[in-house]
Amino acid sequence: MKGRLLILCAAAAALSQIGSAAAAGIDERQANQERRIQQGLASGQLTEREAARLRSNKVERMQERAQGDGVVTPRERARIQHQQDVQSRRIYKQKHDRQRDLNHDGVQDRPARSPRSLAPS
Repeated sequence: MKGRLLILCAAAAALSQIGSAAAAGIDERQANQERRIQQGLASGQLTEREAARLRSNKVERMQERAQGDGVVTPRERARIQHQQDVQSRRIYKQKHDRQRDLNHDGVQDRPARSPRSLAPS
């Protein structure tokens, strides 16, 4: 009986560490994405408006909801990772969309290219 109880306690401890390790990985990735946003602001690749939009993401809300019961299930972790992938692509697109605020005055110095019309002139 004591042996089974010991095994159950060990298994519970291992599962809780796996959940916290997954949460640590999620937090690490969030911090990396925030650094990318900061770097984009510093270099002028992102405008203040773009950065604010990128920061108001739902990954943190999803993580808080998943950790609300104390356990992050594999399905919840997969959803959070998928949302982080989406967020990462958004950051890349915004940093490379040719909108620039090089003097950091809140005005785009170089607006994005407008698509050329296909109609002959």
